[in-house]
Amino acid sequence: MATSRASSRSHRDITNVMQRLQDEQEIVQKRTFTKWINSHLAKRKPPMVVDDLFEDMKDGIKLLALLEVLSGQKLPCEQGHRVKRIHAVANIGTALKFLEGRKIKLVNINATDIADGRPSIVLGLMWTIILYFQIEELTSNLPQLQSLSSSASSVDSMVSTETASPPSKRKVAAKIQGNAKKTLLKWVQHTAGKQMGIEVKDFGKSWRTGLAFHSVIHAIQPELVDLEKVKTRSNRENLEDAFTIAETQLGIPRLLDPEDVDVDKPDEKSIMTYVAQFLTQYPDIHGAGCDGQEDDRDDRLILKETKVWIEQFERDFTRAQMTESSLQDKYQAFKHFRVQYEMKRKQVEHIIQPLQRDGKLTLDQALVKQCWERVSSRLFDWHIQLDKSLPAPLGTIGAWLYRAEVALREEITIQQVHEETANTIQRKLEQHKDLLQNTDAHKRAFHEIYQTRSVNGIPMPPDQLEDMAERFHFVSSTSELHLMKMEFLELKYRLLSLLVLAESKLKSWIIKYGRRESVELLLQSYISFIENSKFFEQYEVTYQILKQTADIYVKAEGSVEEAENVMKFMSEATAQWRNLSVEVRSVRSMLEEVISNWDRYGDTVASLQAWLEDA
Repeated sequence: MATSRASSRSHRDITNVMQRLQDEQEIVQKRTFTKWINSHLAKRKPPMVVDDLFEDMKDGIKLLALLEVLSGQKLPCEQGHRVKRIHAVANIGTALKFLEGRKIKLVNINATDIADGRPSIVLGLMWTIILYFQIEELTSNLPQLQSLSSSASSVDSMVSTETASPPSKRKVAAKIQGNAKKTLLKWVQHTAGKQMGIEVKDFGKSWRTGLAFHSVIHAIQPELVDLEKVKTRSNRENLEDAFTIAETQLGIPRLLDPEDVDVDKPDEKSIMTYVAQFLTQYPDIHGAGCDGQEDDRDDRLILKETKVWIEQFERDFTRAQMTESSLQDKYQAFKHFRVQYEMKRKQVEHIIQPLQRDGKLTLDQALVKQCWERVSSRLFDWHIQLDKSLPAPLGTIGAWLYRAEVALREEITIQQVHEETANTIQRKLEQHKDLLQNTDAHKRAFHEIYQTRSVNGIPMPPDQLEDMAERFHFVSSTSELHLMKMEFLELKYRLLSLLVLAESKLKSWIIKYGRRESVELLLQSYISFIENSKFFEQYEVTYQILKQTADIYVKAEGSVEEAENVMKFMSEATAQWRNLSVEVRSVRSMLEEVISNWDRYGDTVASLQAWLEDA
């Protein structure tokens, strides 16, 4: 009991620390992003000022003004002394549609959450805008640095870090290391870090002392930095001096304060936002081009050496595969090559990640990828062949075991349309259920063979039997949880598809209204979708089933991190639906009021015409 209480208290302490760090990061981001926005809104005529980021974005007016300044395009905006919520949502919807039109992926960002001033969503949107219009843009301004970037959009990557997603071998959030973040960090390392003899490893603790900021300034204008003073002063003195020099001498807006950076865990996004301003205004300072070319040569050499290794590996295991030998010797040979393959796999998968902004592989990468996929396929085929070559029923069991492993390790492809994702998962779920329902029967048959180590008196290779026993353990221990997870994910994306559908319909119902006939059509559309199709009931049923499924899955999964991800999703979905449902419910009365106003207008016009005729 005491241990349980201590464990519970420890978990609460960790949660409290994490919450405190998150709150501190939100405060710093809010302050930094607000200053960044104001530095751009000051260019507007007439200028605008954001005082409270979360409040001032609610009506969408300043958000649209910011996008106009950044893009140079005029955007439609509902304005007035007191903007109604429905018009605020329409303004924000215009802004989001504009961003989506530029192929900017907005993950879990919707108009109603911005209109509610939800801090995490507002900050996520602002970071997306900063990434696209400042940090991503600088990459295109420096073609010599583009080879340092990976294929994934940094906008996608950075926003993705704010949202929970199903685990995968190649998480989208990790791709940021290869794009704008990597480009910006390389720029600092090559143009500034060497000048001061310091190592800049990241956009966090490396900047705490203030030396990194001074190194950037020194690279631009050496006479502005007193190197001796910088090395003897405190962190805060250095930071204050760097920010002041950058603002007064280089024209870099002061987005940060010393107390924002001189902390145990400085906010990465805030520092990136500030540092990117130097590159935007001084893109031509020396350093990046030569090192970029050198990196290019190194990459090509590694790729060529890897291709040579893969081709030799393929020749070696092909020779071993063709050699006549016993089942035992063949399996030993396979194990030898599989160990080599696994040792090399991570390195190969890393170097064939796309380096170019358009997501395409270089010729060298494409050749290595082609070789690796061929070898992988042949090695797996060899494994299946070895299992199938065992005498019945063990050969049949081996073939089934392979299919079960493939099913359990299969990645779920998240598609753009949530309903398509849900349908794909549903099909896979049915296939996997059909396959895995035979687990117990195959396991019993295998256990009998495993006990005797033979089939019909013929001895079986002990290593192969042990390998199959381990694989059976994997299938048996993970299949139930796998099916639970797939059921949860299917319902999750069903719910998301309903939310997106409701949001899309809402946008179509709150447009600027035209003549009475068009408003009547909108009302008919509303009644058909909401009332005739019983949309609210459909959503509630889906939500309740998802809630039950989520509870079962979380208890079975046992991971604190996964439980937090699931709970976070459920909480966000609940909050989103609470706000969205209020908006949707109000549409009918609003449309009926517009029609009523048209009727009154018609009656008034008729009366006026009659009066004019009589007069």
